[in-house]
Amino acid sequence: MSDQATRFGEAVDRLANTSSFAKHTAVGPVLDLGFALLCEPGGVEIVRARIADATEAGVFAGTDWEKPATLQPRLASGTIEHGDRALVTVELLSELRMLALAQGDHFDQEVSPEWAKQFLAQVLALELDQLFGTSDESTRRLGRQAEAVRNVLTHVAEGIGYESIVDELIEEIERILAQRPIMTDQVALMITRIAAAASDGESPIRASQGIDRLVSALYGPTGSSREDPGLDVYAKRLGAMEETSLQQEARELALGMHSTGLVSAYHVAFLHHVNHLPNGTHAGLVAQALGLSATGADVLSSYGDLASALIDAAMSPHTPQAVYGLAMLLEGGVLHMPSVAPALWAHLALTPSAATDATLTAAYGTAVSASTRLLAGVINVLGQPLGIGQGNNPTCQAARAISMWSLAAPDYLLRFVERAARDDEINMFFEGQRLSSAELAAGSFTTPLTDVDPVSLVLVPHLDRIYIEMGRRCVGRDGDPHEWINREMHGWWVGRETALALDLGTQELVELDPFVRRFYGLYHPAYNGNRPVIHPQPTGVAVTNSLGGFVGWHAISIQRVGPGPDGDVRVYFFNPNNDSGQDWGHGVVVSTEGNGERFGESSLPIAQFASRLYLYHYDPCDEGDAAGVPAEAVAEVERLARESWAAGR
Repeated sequence: MSDQATRFGEAVDRLANTSSFAKHTAVGPVLDLGFALLCEPGGVEIVRARIADATEAGVFAGTDWEKPATLQPRLASGTIEHGDRALVTVELLSELRMLALAQGDHFDQEVSPEWAKQFLAQVLALELDQLFGTSDESTRRLGRQAEAVRNVLTHVAEGIGYESIVDELIEEIERILAQRPIMTDQVALMITRIAAAASDGESPIRASQGIDRLVSALYGPTGSSREDPGLDVYAKRLGAMEETSLQQEARELALGMHSTGLVSAYHVAFLHHVNHLPNGTHAGLVAQALGLSATGADVLSSYGDLASALIDAAMSPHTPQAVYGLAMLLEGGVLHMPSVAPALWAHLALTPSAATDATLTAAYGTAVSASTRLLAGVINVLGQPLGIGQGNNPTCQAARAISMWSLAAPDYLLRFVERAARDDEINMFFEGQRLSSAELAAGSFTTPLTDVDPVSLVLVPHLDRIYIEMGRRCVGRDGDPHEWINREMHGWWVGRETALALDLGTQELVELDPFVRRFYGLYHPAYNGNRPVIHPQPTGVAVTNSLGGFVGWHAISIQRVGPGPDGDVRVYFFNPNNDSGQDWGHGVVVSTEGNGERFGESSLPIAQFASRLYLYHYDPCDEGDAAGVPAEAVAEVERLARESWAAGR
């Protein structure tokens, strides 16, 4: 880092000493070295310290960024989202220049510090998904560019104060939490920063009830923990409570958890306390603290010893989200499947391999053991099958597979996790031939996964190797390799036939009319005899950006199809992106709440969904009344497709 910092400073100095007509030749090194620094921890501060010098040296001279007073937040946001590396680098340097103006470290006679701060607040409000680190196909494909963007935006937010965008922050936090992601670290970090800002007596954040609700969910969810007394003090308070007070404490903990999806370390302390009370008291308090309905309480009563063991082994102040995972696991009735409880007992006794231990420790630290971290991850994945995200990694296929198995074959998933964690290997079959992940080359990434849950961290590299090998064995076949991969990889419930909207060899559209009609006949309740989706079905979509431009192919799974609150038929699907609420352009905006979605689901009206669909599976025996689909419905789907990803095909 020191070498890069020195070279960046030298490049700025050379630019300053270059004559005006030759400055364009000296700008390149400033941008290249600046970009490299922006990608590294602590690098933004180095660039920020020299941004006034770089500006005076002419890094913006002769560009659209030369006069900061003419810049517009929405155009800045557009460059960040859609620009190439060179443009994004200039834009990020421009934000740091604007921060210097806001903080009085740089001066421009046309820009006041107040105006500069307001400009930056608007940019941050427009780029909250980047600030939060949520990944979609567009940002994921940017690679290190996305890291630079996040680092700069975080530095800017800390520089101007989160109170500048508090309303937008609260709205964004609640939107993300409404999807109930397994990974909540980034959200918790944002809430912590807001809490720190709110501790300032002059901060306007103190007046916000939305902030208070989020902060209390983590740091003071009950009357006895309201002032965040620390776990030791809280444990002593619990020890002095009568049963009635414990019941009130349990109800408050459950309310905070289920209303936000966040779990406090105090919740873990409470469960550990009541988990060892006499049986007559213990079961009822655990059920109350988990917020269980009659269904969940019935499962708990049947598997109380297992639940108690999971609380002891998997839940710590460093793995609090496992509490929510356990609650949802019990509510879902997963333990009533005969093989799941024995598989979980096996996981309680599992000792991860040295390689697995090292992987988990490198990703999450040493605060708890690797076995505790993995077991907590297993609980979360079984309890929240739609909370799985692929992180900032090109692994949508594997993330989708884990989600589907969590729903349809949890014992199968648990066996994979056990083999991967203990033996550093999993085996699958492709057309009768055994594939061993230990015998295959590394998959589509050479560095550890980032921003993923422990189960994904351990299992996805094995799945990715096998997925790529299946693809290799399909080379030379006509059609999309997923025609064979999906049904071999995911499970028997995947349809044996495949419908494609384009010829992969030429990338040209095939006739869309039969493609759309068959899809409606299979899934639309008006044309399939109101037949529900029984198992999640893997499908492929063409992801588009907010301008409707094609981004890439993406693996999702259809969960169900049915009427939304307004009566429109909607497709409810699982999207392994960390944030599933996306604008796909031309009015196609993916919804994650407010349209009948269950936690973790995304949804679109069926015509909009079909317009981004390029692959689905089916069994001919399940085809419905394709001929009865109105021509205007098919035409609407085709219009939306041709205006976006299918343009020019």
